Amino acid sequence: MILTRIQTIDERILEKISRMHSPFRNRVMKIITSLGNVGWVWFLLCLVLLSLPKYRNAGVNIIFGLLINQVMGEGIIKHIVKRTRPCHLLDDDEQIINRPKHYSFPSGHAAASFAVSAVVLCTCKWYVFLPVLLLAALIAFSRMYLRVHYLTDVLCGAILGFLCGLASVALYQNFLQSTFNFS
Repeated sequence: MILTRIQTIDERILEKISRMHSPFRNRVMKIITSLGNVGWVWFLLCLVLLSLPKYRNAGVNIIFGLLINQVMGEGIIKHIVKRTRPCHLLDDDEQIINRPKHYSFPSGHAAASFAVSAVVLCTCKWYVFLPVLLLAALIAFSRMYLRVHYLTDVLCGAILGFLCGLASVALYQNFLQSTFNFS
């Protein structure tokens, strides 16, 4: 009963978001979502942080956070829940991007983005955190805009990612920093 209600709300939200579609916005959202593909924008951020002695530990910590997140979200939860993506219910002419092959819940893009956000929140200055958070939110929203995720996929992915990022910081500070201290 509650899952049916959640599904109905998710579908209504996607319907409202789809009213925002335009050729220009579609192109912008495709670019934004591509930044989260395979987490490449976050690995690029890692390279930048690793190159700065003051932020090396943050870069290493992001890698740990992304690994924890990958195991939890993509490796375990998606295969337990097995939720069908909204795009698999659409006609081909309604698709803006190619249909992803894997399950919908939780959103891997949102999870990875918010795992990085949590690490940056805990390890960097506010002026580093704010643009990271903004980009994470844009990537998460783009997944709904492009109809490859429901709101609950994105919200739960963001929560999962944030918790994985916090767990990474805690594990790193308490157990791994003496072994992997690069500063």
